Amino acid sequence: MNGYAQRPEARVLATQIAGETGLDPDWTWRAISQARYRETVARLMMPPPAGTPKNWAAYRSRFVEPIRIRAGVAFWRQHEAALQRAQSLYGVPAEVIAGVLGVETIYGRQTGQFRVLDVLTTLSLDFPKGRSDRSAYFRSELSEFLKLCQEQGLQPEAVLGSYAGAIGWPQFMPGSIRRHAVDFDGDGRIDLQRSPVDAIGSVANYLARHGWQSGWASHFEVRAPENREALDKLLAPDIVPSFSPQEMQSLGATLPQAAQSHPGSLALVLLQNGAAAPTLIAGTQNFYAITRYNQSSYYALAVIQLGEAVQREVLRPGK
Repeated sequence: MNGYAQRPEARVLATQIAGETGLDPDWTWRAISQARYRETVARLMMPPPAGTPKNWAAYRSRFVEPIRIRAGVAFWRQHEAALQRAQSLYGVPAEVIAGVLGVETIYGRQTGQFRVLDVLTTLSLDFPKGRSDRSAYFRSELSEFLKLCQEQGLQPEAVLGSYAGAIGWPQFMPGSIRRHAVDFDGDGRIDLQRSPVDAIGSVANYLARHGWQSGWASHFEVRAPENREALDKLLAPDIVPSFSPQEMQSLGATLPQAAQSHPGSLALVLLQNGAAAPTLIAGTQNFYAITRYNQSSYYALAVIQLGEAVQREVLRPGK
């Protein structure tokens, strides 16, 4: 009843994908015909109810917490050589890589139990009403997923992932796996579902390709200007670094010495704390690079602070 085998638009989609990718039309249809509509996936894609206040402190407490920190310490100790090798090769600090993997899946513990085939077909053909339509994006990812299965010899119906179709330790979408994942353990294949070392190298490669600058800080402390017009001007670009430190200061922001000598542009990033005062930081290109992984300043700061917490525990004397 919930299968796509009887849906004419599913057959049309299979024909389109085969034509665009060069995949065998019969194989493509066999794969898509096995997909089933998942109402849970459609529901989880909906945004929070209107008026739900954002709260950085609450968001942070979900990720920078004892379970993830303990798991991160164990992960770091087991894979320190790979983390350091990735840092040397790609310029992305070990703690940032560890932070991403901790926030995404608690170091491989929670990689998702949805069939990726079901997820991507559901979101391609039955994207939920009531939010901006992203079905074209998921059709593209379904195409990438089927190509990935052909390239890696995977059975499409057997691959599990998140409710959005993200796969493995780092929760890469299929297109990101094909573009940015690397064989970092040297076994001749890329396996983000079972190889934490491949995951380490792939996260570092992804961030490097999205503009990570080796040796730069991710963000600085900042005190906002008191003038409302100046504050609005600084906040207008959101997370995109758009102001030199000097421009930011000329608008009334107060920066520490390290930020004043930063060679790149900065963004004034505001994170809401419900009814309490917001948190403000000056984000660099590196902060922005993390938001290319997940387009949320809350996510990026959680990654940074979890990674720092894990690193502190690893380096703590007597540990």
